[in-house]
Amino acid sequence: MSEVPAGMLAGCDRLVHPAVDAAERTSQRRLIGVLLVAPFIVGPTLAVSFAAAGAAVSLSLLCTGFVAFWALALTVAMTGERVFAERAALGVGALAVAFAAAGGGAAGLLIGAALAFEAWWVSRTRAGTVAGIAAAVVVFPLSALIAAFLPAAWIPATPSLWLWLAPVALAVATLARLSRGPEDDATVSAPDGFDPQIEQLGLAVMKLTPAGEIAACSPAAAAALGLSRDALLGRPLLDRVHLADRVAFLSELAGKAGDRSHLNLRLRVAMAGRPGDRFHPFAAELGVGGDGVLLSLREDGEAELRERTEAAEARAESLEIARGRFLAAVSHELRTPLNSIIGFSDMLLHGMAGKLGDARQEEYVGLIRQSGGHLLSVVNAILDVSKIESGAYGIQPEPFAVREAVDLCHAMLTPQAEAKGINFLVRTRPDAGEIVADRRAVQQIIINLAANAIKFTEAGGKVSVEAIRAGGWLRLVISDTGIGMSEDELGRVGQPFVQVSNDMARRYEGTGLGLSLVKGLVRLHGGEMSIESAPGEGTLVMVALPVAGPVAGLRGERLMAAENAHGGTHEAFRKIA
Repeated sequence: MSEVPAGMLAGCDRLVHPAVDAAERTSQRRLIGVLLVAPFIVGPTLAVSFAAAGAAVSLSLLCTGFVAFWALALTVAMTGERVFAERAALGVGALAVAFAAAGGGAAGLLIGAALAFEAWWVSRTRAGTVAGIAAAVVVFPLSALIAAFLPAAWIPATPSLWLWLAPVALAVATLARLSRGPEDDATVSAPDGFDPQIEQLGLAVMKLTPAGEIAACSPAAAAALGLSRDALLGRPLLDRVHLADRVAFLSELAGKAGDRSHLNLRLRVAMAGRPGDRFHPFAAELGVGGDGVLLSLREDGEAELRERTEAAEARAESLEIARGRFLAAVSHELRTPLNSIIGFSDMLLHGMAGKLGDARQEEYVGLIRQSGGHLLSVVNAILDVSKIESGAYGIQPEPFAVREAVDLCHAMLTPQAEAKGINFLVRTRPDAGEIVADRRAVQQIIINLAANAIKFTEAGGKVSVEAIRAGGWLRLVISDTGIGMSEDELGRVGQPFVQVSNDMARRYEGTGLGLSLVKGLVRLHGGEMSIESAPGEGTLVMVALPVAGPVAGLRGERLMAAENAHGGTHEAFRKIA
């Protein structure tokens, strides 16, 4: 019971407008308390005074008292203005007491004395006390005037003894408040003490209860939020946290068991001279402090940098999407005339429109056909890479023999290898069996990797393709004895339109799309690809594909630990995609 008065005052304190400073806050807290309690004294007194008028009149007067006083309390809480509410409360109180005195005699008049006391209690000023005395004096002539106009049936011949209950209750409550003293009332919401060094150093520190309410606040923390300490104490800090940061804040607050944690918070800050609030970024640190949580705040200097980084990433992503759409659109536009060029070139070469009159004409048409075919393959590669990047590339898994796919690729690339004088070997182990995958995609993976190996291997070199079954995975190993790559080149290879940049590689044509396309196709099948290379010692590429078929998001165990097929003195570099 000893905590009830303090609890009531703390409840009234939470109704005070946050913008009110500490000096004014105490007066408004007392005013709100008086306005909330007054209907419980005046309302029943009015109802008992006019019980003879009937239940409807008594109930109307009771409800009117509650509505009038509580509306004034709500006005103070919402606006933070006390002067108008004080004047209106004295007027309403004088009118209500005059009605009670008109129907209840001396008992009602005794309540009028409370007007002078409450006016002094709230304002603690001479002007406020004089205004309360004047309101109490007005009650006497006003009650006589009201009694003259009321119907005689409404005024009881003998006032009820119940009317004396209100003055007695009011007197007891007044004595209880006077026994606390004004200094106790002013310190109900005083903040808990911090270490004096915290205030001397100007640290922005708050102490939060386990429920997240602000139990103590340093002056620097209150200044950072643009409010007084009294405006923050007893209120949940969550009310000032940005909506997007509340989940992270509550998670850290709920999981606080001893370790310190850091997080970025946007807190609502009151701006002096500006209507409304704004959110300001802070770097917060939480730690256990006694029976609560200590929260320290400091300016988040990296917030603007993070916003710029996020904006740059968003712009880069939009540019990447626009680039993909542009490439897809251009590729579609180029394929139609290229198909016509290739088709008509074939017609001329085969004499379908008549024999060519000169051998040079046939040579030129053959060059046109060859160039058109090369350009069409480049356009198709661009279109495939764009589809993979945009997620529009569809695969059709089906069971097929691994040997058939490898042998087909060997037959296609053997003439190219023989023309360069390269030993091109293919080995498919008997246990390779079948795989569930997109046949065209698997063939394209083997062809692109083997063609790259042949292109970057000099005459007399060796290129090999091997298919191995390892548990539930098929490993395709393509190795060569070509120029190899350094660590820096290995880090860039596989990006669209990027080739290794050493002098030897520049002698070979290509768009740099081959490995990018292979990486995308392997990823679509839920597989993995690794590359090992060393300058001057060749390159080894391993591709692992799930035998049972592609699974969304599947990443197999690291099957890329096969021994390096090449010896030598140079350091080998490796990249896993």
